[in-house]
Amino acid sequence: MTNNDNLIIDVMKFDAELRGSALKMTKNLADAEDLVQDTYAKVIQYSHKYSPDTNLKAWVFTIMRNTFINGYRRRQNSKVFSEDLATSGYENTSFDPADSADLHYYVSEINNKISTLDPEQRKPFEMFVDGYKYQEIAEYMQLPIGTVKSRIHFIRQKLMRELHDYRDIA
Repeated sequence: MTNNDNLIIDVMKFDAELRGSALKMTKNLADAEDLVQDTYAKVIQYSHKYSPDTNLKAWVFTIMRNTFINGYRRRQNSKVFSEDLATSGYENTSFDPADSADLHYYVSEINNKISTLDPEQRKPFEMFVDGYKYQEIAEYMQLPIGTVKSRIHFIRQKLMRELHDYRDIA
């Protein structure tokens, strides 16, 4: 068995607690199941970042909490967009952004802009986008938390300035 297999087996010991917490967060059984599955997927995806000398349960529950919060933010942004669309008179359109060739282009352009950033600046930003907390990023990068916060802030500001053409997309 690999270390990754052992980690997954250890994480599965928290399954009942994860499902209970997910249900408390989502207030919906189907959404809770999705949240738990997303959490497991991220545990597998980021298993190489887990340090055996840390609290596994806290690490897994932090992943689940961040996944829930990020999903909530996405739903809120989508809800605002849907409300804006409804009030603009376009609520009956059948446009699906996933079918848009332009959407792929926009995402590619944004990712290209991020990839051109200095690695010292880009890494904390990417970790933040992946759901890591400032403290976790600071510890991983061995930087003061204030430095991490300011780097993320400045990158966000820079991207908003440089990508102003993409603000109204989505």
